[in-house]
Amino acid sequence: MTWQHPSERTCDLLRQGAEIALNSLQEWLDEIDEATLAAATMRAIAQDPALRAATRRINRAHLTFWASETVRDPGAPVPAYTGPDSLSHARDLVRRGLDESALDSYRVGQNAAWRRWMQTAFTLTSDPDELRELLDASARSVSGFLDATIVDIAARMAAEREELTHGTHAERREIVTLLVEGAPISRQRAEARLGYTLDRTHTAAVVWSEEPSPEPGHLERATEALAQTAGVQQPLTVIVGAATSWVWLPGPAAPDTGLLNRLLDPLPGVRIAVGPPAPGREGFRRSHLAALTTQRMLARLRSPRRAAGFDDVQLSSLISQDVEQADDFVKTTLGDLATASPELRHAVLTYIQAQCNTTRAAGRLFTHRNTLLRQLDRADQLLPKPLEDNTVKVAVALDLLQWRGSD
Repeated sequence: MTWQHPSERTCDLLRQGAEIALNSLQEWLDEIDEATLAAATMRAIAQDPALRAATRRINRAHLTFWASETVRDPGAPVPAYTGPDSLSHARDLVRRGLDESALDSYRVGQNAAWRRWMQTAFTLTSDPDELRELLDASARSVSGFLDATIVDIAARMAAEREELTHGTHAERREIVTLLVEGAPISRQRAEARLGYTLDRTHTAAVVWSEEPSPEPGHLERATEALAQTAGVQQPLTVIVGAATSWVWLPGPAAPDTGLLNRLLDPLPGVRIAVGPPAPGREGFRRSHLAALTTQRMLARLRSPRRAAGFDDVQLSSLISQDVEQADDFVKTTLGDLATASPELRHAVLTYIQAQCNTTRAAGRLFTHRNTLLRQLDRADQLLPKPLEDNTVKVAVALDLLQWRGSD
């Protein structure tokens, strides 16, 4: 189809609109991200922190690229976006077992951006003929850009799928997916393909980074640190994306997440979610699902914790399924204590965890018993109800704040 270049006036309006988009970039992106990640077809992506972060980056890249090209040469067709993060995103989608239907999210993002663009267009001109030509030119430009981009990414996904079908990690991922889904694959066949014995205790973990391109070797070093804290020599590792690995540690020893947090210091951006040790084939599955739950909670609450175990977060994970309701629970339970100093909140939580024994809690806090008593009196002044009348709820709310990173 021959490209019809719009009039000079329409080109000027296109340029103005694109400049407005660039100057209000975050406002546009907030709407696009919300619409994209809320779509029913995006559930698998929205629940995966690495893919969720990648989708946000792609939305930013697409909007910035289209608007910048339109400012540079308004009215001209905008070519497909082929940046490095686009290739990385295509690889990750394929490695998660997703197909080209995942690209429907781009259309959802397009619709959200189009609504914002129309609002902008009506501020640029009140002339019906100018507005009609502006919207027509805009629609052709945006649709052409997105069509070309989707075609390019789909081709990259097809090439990546062809490459992965012959790789060792592809075979491993296929087998572990069958095991996690409870498919009737024989133990002997699974063990032969994985090079890993299922008839023992397993601790699963997810090692990931929300960075678009983690530093080479960082995920591998994090996996080595994970194995080190559990005293394991040869974990089973399956690469499922450019920024995510699934890991299984053989044996009953659980990793020390406290030590693991310190070992991750030299590896910025890398995080680890750990499931509980569990026996046998079913334990292989359950521990992995628990690790995924832990990963999602850390992402959902935007926790600053670098490493966490399922046992640590299980209660907070249940409470925080609905973030808005969790926020309301914290506010109504803690009142002004929710915004008090981290030291005061930590002292109260430690006291509760010490079974409300002031002497024991003071020892854990390395403080004087009288100092702790003064802190507890201060907490009672801030709480809507006295601590002794609402101990369990206060403990849950403080634990949730701790994981949410409000410190």
